Amino acid sequence: MRPEEVRVLLDGLRNAEITVEEALRALQRVPVEDLGFANLDTHRSLRQGFPEAIYSESKTADQVVAIALRLLDKTTGPVLATRVPPDTAAALLAAWPDAAHNPESRLVVLRSDAGKAAPLGLVATVTAGTSDLPVAEEAALTCEALGAKIDRITDVGVAGVHRVLAVQDHLHDADAVIVVAGMEGALASLVGGITAAPVIAVPTSVGYGSSFEGLAALLGMLNSCAAGVTVANIDNGFGAGVAAIRMLRRSAR
Repeated sequence: MRPEEVRVLLDGLRNAEITVEEALRALQRVPVEDLGFANLDTHRSLRQGFPEAIYSESKTADQVVAIALRLLDKTTGPVLATRVPPDTAAALLAAWPDAAHNPESRLVVLRSDAGKAAPLGLVATVTAGTSDLPVAEEAALTCEALGAKIDRITDVGVAGVHRVLAVQDHLHDADAVIVVAGMEGALASLVGGITAAPVIAVPTSVGYGSSFEGLAALLGMLNSCAAGVTVANIDNGFGAGVAAIRMLRRSAR
């Protein structure tokens, strides 16, 4: 259910065009679209301000296209498909040529809030190394699609600590900071000790054997000595981006 549909319903009730019972009946309808292979939460954009995203991995291209079609028809706000395989990306772009596809982050933005209103705020994405860029771009593009401005800070890992100190003014200017790092994940603690903005740390599966596909970075970030650092799951740039947007939307009220 779109916000404008609720407004029409409430206007009809105020103008005595419908009864209270009719309004209740409309609101009590289960806001779920059953596609047979998926049950879509079409009420989410009304509750949270944006529709549910499409996690595309392990879905067929036809399934992802069908879900996208229904979300675009039944909701407002940005529609994002994450972890999109190449064949599925091709199918989405064939159906919606204006969609934005970023192969590096495997993200397809079918509808964006970018440029439709004043930006929610500024999010800095900070990567320890170039190998962390795919996850960082997933976070950055998610934030952009959901209405934030992005400041991309790349390759400033703690092996050359002077690099992050050289861009600390950018960290002070940001309303939220997303730190993306593999290996031992120490960059999150360094950034968390510099900026007053909320810091969301994202461990990546970058590193040699004893990094355990991101587990070492995850544990390092969870044990950060910088107070208040929040940690997303391994390689979950999308989740970090949504977390930053939630913070910005609450503070903008």
